[in-house]
Amino acid sequence: MPRLSFFQRLSAAPTTPKPAPVARSFDIAELYDGPLTTPDAGAASGARLDEKLRQAYFWIVNTAIISPHYDIEYQDGHSPEFRVGDSRRLLTLPSAQSYSSYVLLPLLAFATRSKCLFVGGPGRGKTASAILMGILAGYPVREVRRAMQHGHPQMTIADLLGNPLPADLVAAQSVDAIRIAWRPWLGMQVKIVDEYNRIPTRTQSALLTVMGDNYAEVLGQIYECPPAAWYLTANDDAGGGTYQVIEALRDRIDVVVQALSFNPRFLDDLVLRIEENVRPEEVVPREILFDAAEVDQLVEAVRGVPLPPEVRHRIEFFASQFELMEPAGALFEHMSKDTARLSGIDWAEVTAADGGRDRLKDIGTQTTNGLSVRNLMTLIGFSKAMAYFRGADAVGLDDVRQVLPFVLRDKLHPDRDAPFFALPENAAYRTDAIAWLRHLFDLSCEEYDRLDLDRDDPVRVLAEQFAAGLDGLDEREVRTRLTRIERLIGERVQGRKLYGPLYDELLHLKYLHQRYTNYLAWLGGR
Repeated sequence: MPRLSFFQRLSAAPTTPKPAPVARSFDIAELYDGPLTTPDAGAASGARLDEKLRQAYFWIVNTAIISPHYDIEYQDGHSPEFRVGDSRRLLTLPSAQSYSSYVLLPLLAFATRSKCLFVGGPGRGKTASAILMGILAGYPVREVRRAMQHGHPQMTIADLLGNPLPADLVAAQSVDAIRIAWRPWLGMQVKIVDEYNRIPTRTQSALLTVMGDNYAEVLGQIYECPPAAWYLTANDDAGGGTYQVIEALRDRIDVVVQALSFNPRFLDDLVLRIEENVRPEEVVPREILFDAAEVDQLVEAVRGVPLPPEVRHRIEFFASQFELMEPAGALFEHMSKDTARLSGIDWAEVTAADGGRDRLKDIGTQTTNGLSVRNLMTLIGFSKAMAYFRGADAVGLDDVRQVLPFVLRDKLHPDRDAPFFALPENAAYRTDAIAWLRHLFDLSCEEYDRLDLDRDDPVRVLAEQFAAGLDGLDEREVRTRLTRIERLIGERVQGRKLYGPLYDELLHLKYLHQRYTNYLAWLGGR
């Protein structure tokens, strides 16, 4: 087989077979209902794009990036399991199509125009993977390489963004008259920053502006950047390097992906590349390249994937576990880990005063912080992208479970002094952040099931009642609802310890009570 033909082979479509749609039979009565409707062209295009995305994944994982690590597992029925080694670690053979996080998560970042950080030791393919993402966006290999920003200790803002024109510096009568020679990479829809943790702190602040607000500024001149997917690389994800990465910049990163080790059993693939003098980024098949319009459609299609209420409720329950820190606040609303952090008091001193709860049972004690709005929005976005990639009609609980560890890896920080990590069977979770975060989500779902919240959640019932609207409610009905809220709060707090989910429930009930109280005052003033 010719060299290019071998390296440009694509998986046969469809990569995720689905039952053929049932043909609609013609009904003459439809002629009286108005113009004849035809299948939505946009929906058909979206279907083609998700298949194209899957073909891109399989080409990369089978041909370009040798990554035989299927650590995103889906099951469809019985899956063989084996206990291995002295630690009795579980080896599972997934019974459904499963994926390599090192390839799939960057692709999902591409489909959502998010910011992805590759971490891992030197020579593991982090930069090569980022370059492939740029090529998928339709840019030539040479342009992607030249546009890539290489972090180094002497990197200035001018190196990153651009220089003022020398002639304008001499002749300009005002700063506004100085033109800037902007760096070409600012206008690209895939941006790559190699070894970003080697960039000086002052230049990191300029990079933060571009990443967070999509514009660059030099001498008061503004360059508006297009929406883009970002790929950054670092040898570790702890923020270290030549320069410590500023917290705000790290917080802008949406997903962290680890470059796992190379399996020597695949050495023959490396030998073939050497003998044929092939670089995967130079032989990407045209069929899996996306133009700008297709990327726009891809992003919109991902956003349109439904998030069912039953899945959303479990995300809500999980997120509610972590923010509560009862000793941190004298005001009920201020009893949070963020209050403790802002106070500057030593963390161990604060946790020592938190003696009312079962610190082994409460998963909230395993972290030193809670989740931000940005974290939750990113989690929802990547869950939608995962469902879209798999060809699902809506986000499933497994989709959330699989992407959550990669989204929260650098966001939810473990408290390694917590009792959970002191247990011998949990020692591996101290170093394996992905497994720990997935285990956290599993524990949260188990507690959700134990409480039977899908069937018995009176707070949700009151919230849905309020969401139906206040129009037409009279004073008697409003007072009835206020009494119901007060009675439920009394029942909830009677003889119970305060845990994160209960804390958020009480705050929600207080919110509903205040909204009804305000409405009652408005009724009386009419």
